[in-house]
Amino acid sequence: MMATVRVQRDDFDPGAEAEGLARGRKDVGAVASFVGYCRDEGGRLAALELEHYAGMAEEEIARVVGEAEGRWPLLGVAVIHRYGRIAPGERIVFVAVAAAHRGAAFAAAEMLMDYLKTRAPFWKLVIGVDGAFEGWVEAKADDDRSAARWSDAVSGP
Repeated sequence: MMATVRVQRDDFDPGAEAEGLARGRKDVGAVASFVGYCRDEGGRLAALELEHYAGMAEEEIARVVGEAEGRWPLLGVAVIHRYGRIAPGERIVFVAVAAAHRGAAFAAAEMLMDYLKTRAPFWKLVIGVDGAFEGWVEAKADDDRSAARWSDAVSGP
C-alpha cells in the first residue's frame, strides 16, 4: 500500500494529493478525503500557531496509518499536517484514503482524522485579533467521544 505522511510548514494542494492516490490505478474504487481549515472563531482569532515534535509527530501518524491499514483493506493513504502560523481560511490538515470500496475509505479517513484531532502530538496556540497570545486550544469532549469509537484501532497515549 502507498502511504504518505508529511508534517510541513507550507500549504498543500488537496486535489493533487487526492488524485495522486488513484492516478494510474485500476484497483481504486474510492478516495475519501478531508481538509481542515483554520476558522476565525467569530472574528476573535487572528491565527493559530501550531507546534509539534519533529520526527515524533510523523512517527505517531505513521503508526496510526498502519493501524488503519490493519483494520481496512486500504490501497493508499495521504496525511498532511501543517505547523507554524496559520491564518483563518488557510488549510491545516489533509487526510485522504484510497480503497476498492467507499465504506473502507470513509471509515479509515474518519478514524485518522479523529486521531489527528485528539491524540497527535500537535499543540495550537491561539493568537487573538489584538495580537495577544490567548492560550492553548483545549481538547473538546465531543472530539474525545468521536475518537473513542476507534479505541480498538488506535492505542497509545
